[in-house]
Amino acid sequence: MSHRSTSVAAALGATLLALSACSGGTAATTDPKDRTLTVWVMDGDYTDVTLQEINKRFTEATGAQVDLQIQQWEGITTKISTALSTSGTPDVLDLGNTQVPGFAANGGLLDLTAHKADLQQGRTWLAGLENPATVDGALYGVPGFAGARAVIYNKRTWAAAGVTAVPATYTELTGALDKVKAKNPAADFAPFYLPGQYWFAGLQFLWDAGGEIATAEGKTWKGGFSTPAGQKGLAEFKAFQNTYSTAASRTLDTITPDQTQLFADGKTSAILATSGSIGLIRKANPQIKAEDLGTFPFPGTSGRTQPVMLGGSDWGIAAKSDAPDLALQWVKIAGSPAVQDEFVFGKDGWIPNSTEGIQAAQAKGLTEQQQGFFGGALSSKATPAAAQWSTIEGDKSINQLFAAVASGAKTPQAAGTEFDAHLETTLAGQ
Repeated sequence: MSHRSTSVAAALGATLLALSACSGGTAATTDPKDRTLTVWVMDGDYTDVTLQEINKRFTEATGAQVDLQIQQWEGITTKISTALSTSGTPDVLDLGNTQVPGFAANGGLLDLTAHKADLQQGRTWLAGLENPATVDGALYGVPGFAGARAVIYNKRTWAAAGVTAVPATYTELTGALDKVKAKNPAADFAPFYLPGQYWFAGLQFLWDAGGEIATAEGKTWKGGFSTPAGQKGLAEFKAFQNTYSTAASRTLDTITPDQTQLFADGKTSAILATSGSIGLIRKANPQIKAEDLGTFPFPGTSGRTQPVMLGGSDWGIAAKSDAPDLALQWVKIAGSPAVQDEFVFGKDGWIPNSTEGIQAAQAKGLTEQQQGFFGGALSSKATPAAAQWSTIEGDKSINQLFAAVASGAKTPQAAGTEFDAHLETTLAGQ
């Protein structure tokens, strides 16, 4: 944690140890009615209805106004880095959950640890959102919403193969896919298309086996792919991939060819993807109706649902904000149960930021297409909260790790040992 973050948090401690409730109280400023809070929100993350509701509640509670600025994705990392290091910084920022560690390590974000319980408001945040926002034990972000991956399958194709029940266990899943495979013997058909470079999917096998990407050891990181659990996860990934995806897919990614297009073209009966892929499939093939598509969380060999790596958003507060008290009020409202349940889920359709939020959504009733994604998000993990993690994604070494294992170019032991060495060296660069 930076000296700047520590000093700001200490200065706020007396006045903000317990933030006022969203429906009442005023922020600890000299004259909040004369203050304007600057909030950066990424294009497409929240609807106007939701953002307006947050701002309305904030102004009612504090008297302050909000300057809401929608940001475009192109070049956003550099733009945020620059903004956090200069005066006149935005007060609140909408950050990708895996972006938080880098900005926190550079001293750009306010340490929110002292306010965690108050910000949680009695709820249990999803691990895939909270963990990346927690660096060296300190909290630097408040979960905003989540996006998860689940199995999307063609119910008509499965029914034609005699499968009508949703698999609840790994054995039931492989049994269903065996039937689909027997019914569709063409060499270019995949019962379950899972390309080798698909590291998001590979991580689910790693975590299901009890492995970790890396574990912090003081200021260093220890890679987890060469451990017994890591080796088990890699072996199980290879076995599933080699059995149910095409041989040609073993060195490919999900983009070339596009796995949603393959699904739309009838070249596979199932994929692991985000909820947005349902619309892409139907757009590519309008003959596929909503009722033809089912979803479910990927069941693991552990007997539990495989943990998923959540995408999504965390709210961060700039360490150089001149209104951190107001920023805390705004972020608390954005993460509140009422806003999460009624707007983030109710209006935007996103997975809310907590276990209780998901359970509330399930109680209200989800569509068949939503169920798999919301259920999967209940078990989530995250990439290491290390400033240099983005380098691992950028150099695509983790893509190549899984592709090398799937294709047989390297044994799980050789691939895991080599990647762990690269991972440890890279993450130590922070």
